[in-house]
Amino acid sequence: MARRFSAPYQTEPVSALATWSRNLAVFSVVAVVVSILIVRFGFLEIKPALATFFGGLAIAGLSVLVGLGAFAAIWQNGSRGMSRVLLALLIDAVVLAYPAYLGLQYRSLPKIYDITTDPIDPPRFEALARLRTGEGANSAVYAGLYSAEQQRIAYPDIETVELEFPAQRAYDVVLQVVNKRKWRIVDERAPQPRREGHIEAIAQTLIMGFREDVAIRIKADGDDSRIDIRSSSRYFESDLGSNASRVAKLIEDIKTAAEAAALKPVKKAPAPAPKGPAKTVKK
Repeated sequence: MARRFSAPYQTEPVSALATWSRNLAVFSVVAVVVSILIVRFGFLEIKPALATFFGGLAIAGLSVLVGLGAFAAIWQNGSRGMSRVLLALLIDAVVLAYPAYLGLQYRSLPKIYDITTDPIDPPRFEALARLRTGEGANSAVYAGLYSAEQQRIAYPDIETVELEFPAQRAYDVVLQVVNKRKWRIVDERAPQPRREGHIEAIAQTLIMGFREDVAIRIKADGDDSRIDIRSSSRYFESDLGSNASRVAKLIEDIKTAAEAAALKPVKKAPAPAPKGPAKTVKK
């Protein structure tokens, strides 16, 4: 009787869907990172950058669907590739988590993009106004009473900063805080007896690097000073709370810097040396 030998052990093939899911997840990361670099360094206009960004998110979503299909196939036929599926789903979760959070913010926060401590007479964009004239850019003119009312309801703590400093000293404190934040200052002028101090700078959002414009006004109020701040997104109808957060943190930093400056003694000019008695010259 002939002896039958079993065929040598063969490993199951790797699921093609698992490989596709992983590759799509990696490609989505590349697309999202490229879009962020485009916006942050200004390589292209905002529309191509956003198209690349949302394309990356769509690819991540497709990777999730393919990964679920791969999971079902592996469960059914016992093929390999579960580690690739899990890696893909982990990458997709990282890519989609922040946009999902922003989506929740969009639903819960007011649809405004212009925040100021003085809605009646907000600081004006002068030098920055020339940068807000491109296609799709928001106007340099303040958004108006609707925005002011929405701001009052959502962010009631944003108010004018009052310092017990002369205007020039308050200006120095504010300029120091702005420089510390590494914003790009496009215009600055110190207060004069008949002219208020003014600072205009460009800030960027943390992740995408969208430009948001900031104007700060320093006005004398007797021997004291009043500081008003305005922060406005250059694009989009909703800032997802970024401008309010920036203004609130700037107010806090100015007050902290003012307290520190108040503790420093003011340097006084050295008193002139006393003159001794005049010496008589012998002839």
